[in-house]
Amino acid sequence: MKVSVIIPNYNGKNFLRNCLKTLKNQKCEFQVIIIDNASSDNSVNYIKNNYPEFNIITNDENLGFAAAVNQGISASKTDYVFLLNNDTELEENCISNLVRCIESDENIFAVSSKMIQFENRDLMDDAGDAYTLLGWTKKLGNGRSPDLYNKKREVFSACAGAALYKRNLLNEIGYFDENFFAYLEDVDISYRARIHGYKSIYCPEAVVYHHGSGTSGSKHNAFKVKISARNNVYLPYKNMPWPQLALNILFLLLGYFIKYLFFLKEGYGKYYLDGLKEGFKSRQDINKIKYKGNLINYMKIEWLLIKNTVKFVFL
Repeated sequence: MKVSVIIPNYNGKNFLRNCLKTLKNQKCEFQVIIIDNASSDNSVNYIKNNYPEFNIITNDENLGFAAAVNQGISASKTDYVFLLNNDTELEENCISNLVRCIESDENIFAVSSKMIQFENRDLMDDAGDAYTLLGWTKKLGNGRSPDLYNKKREVFSACAGAALYKRNLLNEIGYFDENFFAYLEDVDISYRARIHGYKSIYCPEAVVYHHGSGTSGSKHNAFKVKISARNNVYLPYKNMPWPQLALNILFLLLGYFIKYLFFLKEGYGKYYLDGLKEGFKSRQDINKIKYKGNLINYMKIEWLLIKNTVKFVFL
């Protein structure tokens, strides 16, 4: 058994029905660890009654996505861990194709699935994530035809909604940063992997159908906007050394300002500002990355940020 499937859950009983059913149809061996963040919808009893072979970790409070998956990673012993959102369904060769991809290169840290919108399967949801100088992330392929994303490619970050990670590299660079709670923690860990010289890959043969915002309930809401804004401060502060941060600060501030105008129009301007304020105020609590001898990797990352900004923002 090479793979542990780790599913964080918070009041996701209605989604778990289909998610766990499609897991059972996978053509490979794996173990399943579900971490329940104090659900009140009878999720735990449903899992125990219908899938007694699956392992469950129950928390007394909602610890967030990052802490939950870290619990699952720590409880597993396999070479690979597959992080999976509860609002997903998998095609039967998904996990085996992810394993085949990650084993093709020792420098691959994570592999991102081909995530297709559940409600409209003619549209992509996510083919891996990009990150830019403006501090923005972009879900590659979102809203476009899945036929345009049939080639394996390198991406800045794997989307942790359905991504496979190498345990030995997680042990090397550290697990997910629990200060993020939820949102952007997957970009943060992929950024960290890049500093170490590893990469993330998109695997088009690993198909997942994703409802999207199954736990948060909507694309935009006060909690999500605020915590994402805070984490948008944490991410560059933590991963960029001071010279790189000084080089990019004007772009980052511009990105924050444009996002504020967007959320102001959507009615969430106050929550976005509150998140930024919290991020700047509490940034000292974040353990800033201190790597020596990785200048070439930092230069590669900077060049990639420039390319992503030109490609996804200005073109």
